[in-house]
Amino acid sequence: MIELFASNPPLVVDSNRVLYTASPFARSSLFHLQEIGELKALHQHQSSRSNLQSFLFFTVISGSGVLIYEGHKYELKPSDCVFIDCEKSYIHQTDENELWTLRWIHFYGPALPSIYQKYCERGGRPVFQPSSDDKLKAIMEEHLALMNIAKSDDYMRDMLINQYLSALMTLIMSESWHPEDQEEMPKKRSVLLPIKEYLDTNYALKISLDDLAERFFINKFYLSKSFKEQYGVSVNNYLLSVRITKAKQLLRFSDKPIEQIGLECGLGQAHYFSSKFKEIEGVPPSVYREQW
Repeated sequence: MIELFASNPPLVVDSNRVLYTASPFARSSLFHLQEIGELKALHQHQSSRSNLQSFLFFTVISGSGVLIYEGHKYELKPSDCVFIDCEKSYIHQTDENELWTLRWIHFYGPALPSIYQKYCERGGRPVFQPSSDDKLKAIMEEHLALMNIAKSDDYMRDMLINQYLSALMTLIMSESWHPEDQEEMPKKRSVLLPIKEYLDTNYALKISLDDLAERFFINKFYLSKSFKEQYGVSVNNYLLSVRITKAKQLLRFSDKPIEQIGLECGLGQAHYFSSKFKEIEGVPPSVYREQW
């Protein structure tokens, strides 16, 4: 069910929004839309909510205002993007003299709480500004596409909404990793790239943080922190991912015994290899080989 309406004066905002009711399937399985729209403030106004099962993403198109979220006050200006969990209380208010225009999306999905947690772990902030005009344009295009789909009677619209919300989440994630560290990233990348390449080619060896720190003349605590900031995973988890991927290749495209594959991939004897493989893939190596 869709409800379309535009505000009628006298009101504090002029808004055009779509209230969207997703299907039971979409609510249980997909990213789904709850509300989307654009508003232009006519007078100073304040919005506040809490305990709402929703995530809010909005972009300031013009004007200015403030966001109060988790005990912090953020000054908002044109092109600023806001991404917050509405289970937590928040307030946003337009400036009295520079009334704003916003484009917003309320949405949800079963996986979104854990995705938002990962967003925060990787350095995502409640407020960020896209790194380029192209990125801002891409965000605006996703908003427009979602608005048009929500208004349509396309029988595929729940799947299309999921597709565009997924693309929006990818944009948000890519724009929000430690924005305060952007100037240091090139230096970190140049230090970490040889380490990553070493892991990619020497996964069969026994490798520890101490080994890497000694080999590359780097403090192991700095290495651990910087690697996760740059690549989104710890050194150990990245190495495990490389080993599991190589093991899957050998299980599918060779006739080598499982015991040999475990050793060649740095995953040890057959028992440990099988246990670790099942932990990641959900099935032991022998079953994976048979299935694929």
